[in-house]
Amino acid sequence: MTERHYPERPWVGIGCVVLRGEDVLLVRRARPPLQGSWTIPGGAQSLGETMEETARRELREEAGIEVGPLSLAVVVDVIDRDEAGRIRFQYSIVDFCARWLSGALVAGDDASEARFFSPAELESLELWNETRRAIAVARQRLAER
Repeated sequence: MTERHYPERPWVGIGCVVLRGEDVLLVRRARPPLQGSWTIPGGAQSLGETMEETARRELREEAGIEVGPLSLAVVVDVIDRDEAGRIRFQYSIVDFCARWLSGALVAGDDASEARFFSPAELESLELWNETRRAIAVARQRLAER
């Protein structure tokens, strides 16, 4: 059991939807939970780190890239209760969005793979509904810039 199981407070997770043209960056999780699934790159915010610093650090660690200015995409609350109704996990996830700026994709840290997917390729992936929503909102926000 980790300190994330039955927490005393919610954990803050920061992610970033990255677009390169119409393609979106996803990473394949190398560790549990959800090991092997494709997701938005991101991770836990560290003490003393701003949300933007977390997003940029996670992109460097998981995919080896840099992005331009960040915009807020979505905020998601994940609350998982056990059979007795106790909170087993609670994450507050803040997903930003940005356009790819530089760097060649190199999977690292918690990612076993990192790649850009075309809109057509995304259709065949089994993605969490909130991931699909974050991508859709990111496309809209970045088109407004």
